[in-house]
Amino acid sequence: MTTTFGEAISTFSPVLPLAVAFSGGADSTALLLACAEKWPGQVHAVHIHHGVQAAADDFERHCRAFCAQLDVPLTVRRVDGRHASGDSPEDAARRARYKAFEAVALEEYAQLAIKNIAIGQHADDQIETLLLALSRGSGLPGLSAMPSTWERAGITYHRPLLRVRAADIRAWLASRGVAHVEDPTNVDERFTRNRIRARLLPALEATFPQFRDTFARSAVHAAQAQAVLLDVAREDLALIGRPPVIARIQRLSRPRQANVLRHWLKTTFDEVPSAAQLAELLDQIAVCTTRGHQIRIKIGTGFVERRGAALHWYNPLVLL
Repeated sequence: MTTTFGEAISTFSPVLPLAVAFSGGADSTALLLACAEKWPGQVHAVHIHHGVQAAADDFERHCRAFCAQLDVPLTVRRVDGRHASGDSPEDAARRARYKAFEAVALEEYAQLAIKNIAIGQHADDQIETLLLALSRGSGLPGLSAMPSTWERAGITYHRPLLRVRAADIRAWLASRGVAHVEDPTNVDERFTRNRIRARLLPALEATFPQFRDTFARSAVHAAQAQAVLLDVAREDLALIGRPPVIARIQRLSRPRQANVLRHWLKTTFDEVPSAAQLAELLDQIAVCTTRGHQIRIKIGTGFVERRGAALHWYNPLVLL
């Protein structure tokens, strides 16, 4: 169920000290202010300067001034947020952001023992993420949308506002008379997420007033199912081995083969096969009954190939 901003903050209890990802926008401004008031002297802010748009320097100046007003230490990290041809600008910016968080935690927060970072994503962001996943034909990992807490590279990330509507966050901020920056790209409808926000969410609210709660509940169900599949994948991977032995893979049902091979590729090489790539790999495994049968299929940035009795993944560019 959606909740109020105040209720979300009152129940938020991370390990302190805490860092807040601070862009200067409404959501991160409200989160930083509330956390600084709840835990005075225990909160830091980290601002990622992507260097992509002209207003980036103005965002940094605003963040510095606001943190000085709150007496909250601020770390600014500059990254190259440009995206490669064919890559999603949003995905490129997100990857750069998390690499920057990890660098800050390793280089600047290590002595301060800051291992928890809070992010201001909210209920509307969650629904947008779920709708994007549906539009792409995503499986359970995508339909699970965003977790409220997760760990990566030794950092625990928190999204305490995932059950709070964007409008409620802005209303709370307005009641405090606190200014924030507006990112001009957030209204640029060339980006799919912005079209969802501007056109689809109002239509959903008019048709299904409780859609934030019901859609979020579906995401929770998907996350629970994905957790079960992950347990099965770990068990199956222990049986088929690393590298996976083809004859052992063939003893599993096709859905379990797909599940365990996705897990192997993701956990070992950080590669995620497309549906077509995985289907081709499964087809080849099914007919691999002779010693001479060769397998070499493009998966992610490299190839899965047969070497003897097992499958191996490699990137030929890395080997050069």
